[in-house]
Amino acid sequence: MGTISKRPDAAKAASAFSLGQSVRYIWPYLWAFKQHVLWAIAALIAAKAATLALPYLLKLTIDAMDPGLTQVMTVPVALVLWYGVLRFGSVFLAELRDALFSRVTEHAMRNIGLTVFRHLHQLDLSFHLNRQTGGVSRDIERGLQGMSFLMRFLMFNIVPTLLEIVLVLAIFAGLFSLWYVAATLLAIAGYIAFTFNVTEWRNQYIREANQADSASSTRAVESLLNYETVKYFNNEGYEASIYDSHLQRAEQAKLKNRLSLLALNSGQALIIALAVTLLMGLAARDVVARQLTLGDFAMVNAYMLQLFIPLNFLGFVYREIKRSLTDLENMLGLLNQRSSITDKPDACELQVSGGRVTFSDVSFAYQPNRPILQHCHFEIAPGQKLAIVGTSGAGKSTVARLLFRFYDVQHGAIRIDGQDIRDVSQDSLRRAIAVVPQDTVLFNSSIRDNIRYGRPDASEQDIDQAIDAAQLRPFILSLPDGDQSLVGERGLKVSGGEKQRIAIARVLLKNAPILVFDEATSALDSGVETAVLQALKQLARNHSTLVIAHRLSTITDADQILVLDQGRVAEQGTHQQLLQQQGLYARLWRMQQADQQRGPDEKPQS
Repeated sequence: MGTISKRPDAAKAASAFSLGQSVRYIWPYLWAFKQHVLWAIAALIAAKAATLALPYLLKLTIDAMDPGLTQVMTVPVALVLWYGVLRFGSVFLAELRDALFSRVTEHAMRNIGLTVFRHLHQLDLSFHLNRQTGGVSRDIERGLQGMSFLMRFLMFNIVPTLLEIVLVLAIFAGLFSLWYVAATLLAIAGYIAFTFNVTEWRNQYIREANQADSASSTRAVESLLNYETVKYFNNEGYEASIYDSHLQRAEQAKLKNRLSLLALNSGQALIIALAVTLLMGLAARDVVARQLTLGDFAMVNAYMLQLFIPLNFLGFVYREIKRSLTDLENMLGLLNQRSSITDKPDACELQVSGGRVTFSDVSFAYQPNRPILQHCHFEIAPGQKLAIVGTSGAGKSTVARLLFRFYDVQHGAIRIDGQDIRDVSQDSLRRAIAVVPQDTVLFNSSIRDNIRYGRPDASEQDIDQAIDAAQLRPFILSLPDGDQSLVGERGLKVSGGEKQRIAIARVLLKNAPILVFDEATSALDSGVETAVLQALKQLARNHSTLVIAHRLSTITDADQILVLDQGRVAEQGTHQQLLQQQGLYARLWRMQQADQQRGPDEKPQS
């Protein structure tokens, strides 16, 4: 059975990043710390120079111990001391390079991570309704790790190795014949080609081993989470057999992976052995012919071994760079997402004088063939309460989403004090509107911190006033830790009624001129609902208020009630006026009153 998470992401597939593109994308973040980058490059060059000087110094030391030379013990001691200094210098400079560049990559990771985070908050609601939160989080996490790996290995492995190859070839060309250069080039080219091809072949076994390992782990966790169900049906043996089948697949996959690694390492070792043997043969021939010294022979061997040590990791680096590019592509693909709701270049700040909200001939559809609102016209006068009711799917909550500009209307306009909300900045618009939603989601922090979220720069006195106005004080005093009590993930440690009171306190602290109550009491029982309604009435005083209502009994005091039916305004008036019209509102009222009298445990007779 397919799932959404397993389907290929067309957007990501269409935005593949090459190594060059990725480096160009990341480079501005690195170059922001150019002084550290330049010092790191200087340390890299110095470390590589010290490393390349070691074989040459070894040659000089061996040649200095030729019995035909005088003062044999004086010169080698100095050379040996210099050899030790350069050996230490090469290691120290490499560590200094790592330390300098690590600071750069950490800063770059922080900045690009913050950029992605800010960008995600700028995307429209439709993106967030379709996204998978865990997947996006993993894309960011893996992308940052991929960026770190990519920069680290480019700086510390690939670039130094390429530099070393070029310099060694130059040394061989200057000190020896071109045969040494040709043999070295042939060996390196064969080594790289073999490593890349075998690594591509190995990847299938690595993926297979990873999938099998994940499957066995997933089954074990799922079985243990469903411990009671396993016991109910006496299926311990059955679960063990399934788990063992996954382990068997993992065992076989890991064996194939290990054998393929044997092939890679053995092939690399063979190429290195053939190359070193060939060059040693050339050097030995030239020593016998007295064209080279014993020091030259040792230097050639040292350079060859020194060249192939970093190349030993080439397969791992190649595979990890490919993985890092994929991870980076997914993260940078998030930055390529564009919001359909944007501010105009000349967008101004919303100026709220009275808080008059006008919907003028508004039409809207999430999908072209399914209209939600059709030519709706209504107005919320300053300081008045307008309630919107209707059957499920009539478009009630869509009105609140359009007012908050989560979506733009497709026809007509929404105005606040005469200003089209599409002409003002989203930030100023949303500062002017406060929402008490149907399902209040709290952060996993203290009650006080959740209330402070309404206005992070609020004073402690303002927060206390909001707590009192929302009638939260008795509840807070009943808790051992008071308003420092943690509410738990998504507020699961507090009841529905207390969550709504916290939401009301948060809105009170925001102190916006326009209020939206989106079915704010629909999930509450009658006793809690009465208390929350009193708090909502207190909150709505002197504010322009839009109430999306399910229970009609909660909006009988509204100045105007709007009845939506299939996206159109079917009726409008006060509670008494609509009852007298004997239309849709009156029918909904009678049905809800009958349900209330019947009670929750009784069923209507057919």
